[in-house]
Amino acid sequence: MSAKMQTKSDSMIQQAVLRELSWDTRVEETEIGVTVDDGVVTLTGNVSSYGKKIAAQDAAHRVYGVLDVANDIRVQLPGSMARSDTEIAQAVRNALEWDVWIPEERIKSTVSNGWVTVEGDVTLLRERADVERAVRRLAGVRGVTNKIEVKPPKLAAADLRETIEEALERRAEREAKRIKVEVHDGAVKLSGAVRSWAEKRAILGTVSHAPGVRAVEEHLFVDLLF
Repeated sequence: MSAKMQTKSDSMIQQAVLRELSWDTRVEETEIGVTVDDGVVTLTGNVSSYGKKIAAQDAAHRVYGVLDVANDIRVQLPGSMARSDTEIAQAVRNALEWDVWIPEERIKSTVSNGWVTVEGDVTLLRERADVERAVRRLAGVRGVTNKIEVKPPKLAAADLRETIEEALERRAEREAKRIKVEVHDGAVKLSGAVRSWAEKRAILGTVSHAPGVRAVEEHLFVDLLF
């Protein structure tokens, strides 16, 4: 769908994103610039943590009418939040050990100038995302590179596709009817229309819990006129 078919103008979307940033207590909206072009939002500015950068991105995505978000926000740590790489590495290990959903013994991290790289292997795609979420909120972290491999148990493609389709149907029959699911060697391809970024994220979250999924290639698009 062309963004020009939207019912909200770019200026209306821009104001809505600014209000959403102001509403989100994790974000200092005065630190962030917002421009919109055909429904695509670009975020700029400087924030004091990687967590704030991701929070601003999530806030923009929540606004109706937003099709995509380009996150050009830079992380600049103030002196009070600066941490040595050793301190960050210790904090990463603690975060992984304390999170009951993460197989921390299979994950290792490397920290360089505040940038954290996580490596290892997990059984579920959801666990890969859980590791990144646990790390990106830590003080001193400037960014995260996720190199974790997903090594799930092997399932027949037909069985895995049926499992995913049933999971989508449990949440909303309309979702399942609009989404095409293809599976090849544990890699899932999703295509179809969604009504919002929140719905898209919910679908991806659902698929990430399915045993046997090692990767997701998504071609879901937001159709505001659906």
